[in-house]
Amino acid sequence: MDEKHLVAKAQAGDFEAFAKLIEANKQKIYALVRRLTANTEDAEDILQDSFLKAIDKIDQFRGEASFSTWLSSIALNEARALYARKKQFDLKPIEDYLPGAGSHGDDQQDSIRLFDWRDPQALLESDELRRMVNGAVDKLPYKYREAFVLRYVEELSVKEVARLTKQTVASTKSRILRARLALRDMLSSTFEERYGKQVS
Repeated sequence: MDEKHLVAKAQAGDFEAFAKLIEANKQKIYALVRRLTANTEDAEDILQDSFLKAIDKIDQFRGEASFSTWLSSIALNEARALYARKKQFDLKPIEDYLPGAGSHGDDQQDSIRLFDWRDPQALLESDELRRMVNGAVDKLPYKYREAFVLRYVEELSVKEVARLTKQTVASTKSRILRARLALRDMLSSTFEERYGKQVS
């Protein structure tokens, strides 16, 4: 039975159909929220709350996007609500990451800060680098982590990220850029120490 028929049956009160929809998407949604929370307990709570919310709101699903996307949107809202209750720092303004910003005449430090990875997905293909990047991503404020994960881990387009996070395309691009710049800043000295040169 395809998704459309399962949704129709679930909206008519067939819990078994709803359970099949959940089972088909459970691993994907868990992987997403686990990546966003970097915490198994929070991820499991968000997953459970998301499914309960989906049960309550199944009649509101209009099929304008896939059920998986709709469920992802609910999970993102639940994750956002959780982190809204936690104190979150913000990233530095983009200008602070530009060449020369905060420099005190230390050319070597500038060269490290100017490390550029060009393509985050390429870094994520290496096991060692992926662990390093993931550790840094976990330190980002939630809204930037969310944008980065959706763009480079889930491999969504900027427009899709904007739609899921209910942000404008311009705001989404800004969050992705700031996340990349912050990660570059965090990882540059580590890469310099390990590889003895800039990695691009």
